Amino acid sequence: MTRVSAGWMTLLALAQMGVIMAMTVGNQILLPSHVARIDPAHKEASLAAVFAVGAVCTIIANPLFGAMSDRTRSRFGRRRPWIVGGALACAASLTFLAWQESLAGLVAGWAVAQLAFTAALAAAIATVPDQVPIGQRGRVSALAGVGQLTGPLLGGVVATVLLTGAKAGFLAMAALILLLVLPFGLFTREPAEPPDAATEPAAPLGAQAFLRGLWVSPRRHPDFAWAWTSRLLITLTLAMAIGYLQYYLRDAVHYERLFPGSAVEQGVVVLVAVFTLSSVVPTLAAGWLSDRHGSRRPAVFAGGLTMAASGLVLTFLTSWTAAVAASVLLGAGYGMFAAVDQAMVTQLLPADADRAKDLGIVSLSNSASNTLGPVIAAPLVTSAGGYPLMYGVAAGFATLGACLIWRIRGVR
Repeated sequence: MTRVSAGWMTLLALAQMGVIMAMTVGNQILLPSHVARIDPAHKEASLAAVFAVGAVCTIIANPLFGAMSDRTRSRFGRRRPWIVGGALACAASLTFLAWQESLAGLVAGWAVAQLAFTAALAAAIATVPDQVPIGQRGRVSALAGVGQLTGPLLGGVVATVLLTGAKAGFLAMAALILLLVLPFGLFTREPAEPPDAATEPAAPLGAQAFLRGLWVSPRRHPDFAWAWTSRLLITLTLAMAIGYLQYYLRDAVHYERLFPGSAVEQGVVVLVAVFTLSSVVPTLAAGWLSDRHGSRRPAVFAGGLTMAASGLVLTFLTSWTAAVAASVLLGAGYGMFAAVDQAMVTQLLPADADRAKDLGIVSLSNSASNTLGPVIAAPLVTSAGGYPLMYGVAAGFATLGACLIWRIRGVR
């Protein structure tokens, strides 16, 4: 493979930044605020329902859209049509959400949005094993990781500081996702026919073949299975940590009482800023070092343990200062993990012809964590143990996920 240019890497990072920005701002700020206004008495359970339905849609969409892009043949390539189409559908669904005033409308709108997010992101991620040499993948993944981590901060500032209200926030996310995602889909190039298509064509996409393709045998591909399980546990920690962040600040830290005149959404943005700023240097350093030394596992392991430390802080301390400290650790840990885990996974894919589908199967771990996170967290938060118990369980998941990295043998 020919080395990719800095411009190509930048456009990919911006595309991933746009998708993750809209997804995260919706999860952390817009949907929690909207649900709390619509159903204040049962906001935790209602928010879990919105998240769960959206995550189920993502579980279906990740391998499906990946497999469909693997089989796409056009003069624009096999990924770009899905990136462009996904971005347009994202903008439409976010615009729809801006006018919803019922829980059912939020559930339906967010489900469609998750499908669109997944189509664009799955195709964009698949361009890395398609076009990036192994020796560059750590840097590419690190730069994309910085984009993914800074996107929520940019979106959070727009949604809470520059604008007010859920309607304006959703419309702003719709505009930003077009601005950030479309350039990669429109102005980059890829082969109309992938290099491996002639020697290893993807199988026809029938219903039975698709369902069979969702199963990657752990016996035949043990490294792929360990990477999947490790990512599930580590991203489950992140989903639990941020899914109820707004409610944690409101109900446990009493943010608005500590800072009169400030809204709890502004507290979320402050923590997102801390998380993001803490992640930039570890992300770039981990990606560069993993390329230089050809070693992926140590950075992923260190990232998972640092995320576990974040959960332990909130297990034993409940205060604004503790929340800031935990955000520093969470940002640094997730930055190291995100920078290198994606690069590592691209080296463990079972078949070149099914790259996007197999990456979609890997992404099912993220979707599963987004589904399981609220399901696990809600009863813990409402139990006698409350938020300390929930964050302690999250720390345990991160620790186990980090340790499983050492079961992988196919990469250093």
